[in-house]
Amino acid sequence: MPHFAQALARGLNVRHVRFMALGSAIGTGLFYGSAAAIQAAGPAVLLAYMIGGAAVFMVMRALGEMAVRHPVSGSFGQYASKYLGPFAGFITGWTFTFEMAIVALADVTAFGIYMGFWFPGVPRWIWILAVVFFIAALNMMKVKVFGETEFWLSLIKVSAIIAMIIGGILIVLFGFGLPAEAKPGFSTLLAAGGFFPNGFWGLLASFSIVMFAFGGIETIGITAGEAEDPKSVVPAAINTVPVRILLFYICTLGVLMMIYPWNEIGTEGSPFVQIFDNLGIPAAAHILNAVVITAAISAINSDIFGAGRMMFGLAQQGHAPASFAKISRNGVPWMSVLTMGIVLLVGVVLNALLPESLFLIIASIATFATVWVWVMIMLSHIAMKREIKRESLPESEFPSPWWPVASYAALGFMGFVIVLLGLIPGTRIALVVGTVWIGLLFVAYKTWVRGNGLERAELEDETGREYASVNSN
Repeated sequence: MPHFAQALARGLNVRHVRFMALGSAIGTGLFYGSAAAIQAAGPAVLLAYMIGGAAVFMVMRALGEMAVRHPVSGSFGQYASKYLGPFAGFITGWTFTFEMAIVALADVTAFGIYMGFWFPGVPRWIWILAVVFFIAALNMMKVKVFGETEFWLSLIKVSAIIAMIIGGILIVLFGFGLPAEAKPGFSTLLAAGGFFPNGFWGLLASFSIVMFAFGGIETIGITAGEAEDPKSVVPAAINTVPVRILLFYICTLGVLMMIYPWNEIGTEGSPFVQIFDNLGIPAAAHILNAVVITAAISAINSDIFGAGRMMFGLAQQGHAPASFAKISRNGVPWMSVLTMGIVLLVGVVLNALLPESLFLIIASIATFATVWVWVMIMLSHIAMKREIKRESLPESEFPSPWWPVASYAALGFMGFVIVLLGLIPGTRIALVVGTVWIGLLFVAYKTWVRGNGLERAELEDETGREYASVNSN
């Protein structure tokens, strides 16, 4: 197992982490996947985002409490090892890496679709190949360069969405660009079947895409290992989660459905671009397409960062090849970043073979991996809170609110979403793939990790006391 002296460079400040948090919440799931969620639930998708967002916020607060107490690389993978046992850490870390790889495949797929808006005659895989090489090279630079890049990419996305919400409100109020007979507002929002046009089942069916949209937000916890002051940086980023969900998901989609009937929002490209293109404002459509391309690049950037840092943490625990813990002169785990770049090249092949059906399949599989990781975060947090009480340890500096009711409610909701994936025909493949994945991890752990034995890895909390995170076998 690699020696713990090899540490990642700390170069992320409050501004970097806060905008990385924004970037992780604004990506393919909003700009592209929201169309499928709208088709499933109609206007009730707004309620789905509220419910899902509340559960995600509790996951983030639980993660935040652990990240401030133990600001280590590998984050929740190491927390699971400490509080739930080595196998839990192994399965959590590798499932998050799997999640980031799948989400990144969805993001590069969406990137190819967005470029098709401007270059319909160019094969999608060419654009995907180009963006994979670009992002991989960017992640090989110093983490401060990554943070600055993510800051500016996220700033573009945030500014564009705020401008679009303001513009959408003006269209609703004054009818700019709409036909004379149009009735923007609640009339359009509720015209095609009311708030629950597809019934309660439609609301449930939308959760697979809704939760996919929030996938990757837990990357905030991983930044603790490279943040200059994790005790102030991480809480500041996490506490903005409810506002981001309200503004960027609920307000944005609410305004869009007030302008354009929800049942006419298709899945050919981004619904945002489609809506403004059909309003007869082609310049706005091109501007928005540039924005969603920026969003995709930002999301891919975060995906590679998160997976790379998790693999670094896994290698530190003896849960991954030692080469993944090697640090470059720039303080970057170069082998893990390179591995993610190679995995993304699979997206080039998949987009050449399955250009039409790929996104929904990838999104549903990513949802399983995402929710599984969130379940492990909640279980780790619950175990930590019990240990604090049992051993009369000092209270956390950033405690999760409404403990224990909210934590158990969020955990129950995550389990419910996993069950939903198996009940809905279109997403059932996600449960099948997820079950196979967990089975493979179990076999890998028994034959590879336990067979080789593990050294002891330590986590340190804010009291300065060290705790064993992985027990020797």
